[in-house]
This record gives sequence, structure tokens and C-alpha cells, in this order.
Amino acid sequence: MKTLKVGIADYESMKARTLRIARGEERPGPNDPKVWFTSTESFARILSAGNRELLRTIAERAPASLDELAQMTGRAKSNLSRTLKKMADYGLVEIEPGEGRRLKPKVAYERVSLDLQLIEPKRRKAAGGRS
Repeated sequence: MKTLKVGIADYESMKARTLRIARGEERPGPNDPKVWFTSTESFARILSAGNRELLRTIAERAPASLDELAQMTGRAKSNLSRTLKKMADYGLVEIEPGEGRRLKPKVAYERVSLDLQLIEPKRRKAAGGRS
């Protein structure tokens, strides 16, 4: 079962982590989240009940194109395009070339695992009592 591990962190924290990694001060661990959201609200919007149903439809019925997916779901193609683009940005779906110029959606993961820190860890005091 393929699982996408996601985390929640504000923009400044994500930026600081990315810079530490770029400078070689930190290495991402194998169990670290692969995708980050800036809030629980943005995570909930992407994985709303309607969007999870959309993912199920794609996985179970394997539409050959966005037009076919629009017919299956009753959603407008423009709406589907925006939603799938955003989901693709987070790695939840892949948009593959289909027949001709058609685009074929594919679900990339079967599960999502959320890593959410509820309490900030206490900073360890340095020698001399400074933190």
C-alpha cells in the first residue's frame, strides 16, 4: 500500500527547514513528511469529502480523459482541471498523457498519513543556562 506522508508547518518554518537542508545543516529523514501544507485548513480543503470521492472515482473507474471523468462525476471540466492541478501540486494525483491530446488522471497514493505536531518541543538550554 502506497502512503503519502504529509506534514503541517507555517511558511516561515518550511522556509527555514529548506534553507537548513540546502546548507547541509539538516538532512531529511526517511520518515519525514514528503509534502507540507501550511495549515490544517488547507489540508482539509484538498482532502475534502468531495475530493476524496473524486480520487475514489479515478482509482476505481480509471477514466481515459478529463472529459470522461467529467461525465462520470457530473462536474465541469474546468472545475476538475483546477482541482486536479492542485492535487497534482501536492503529489496526490498524476496527470499522464492519454490518447491524442487527452490528459489521463491517475491516483498516486492509496493512503495519506498526517504528521501533526501539537506542541512545540522545548529548546534545550545551552551551557551557561542560555537557551
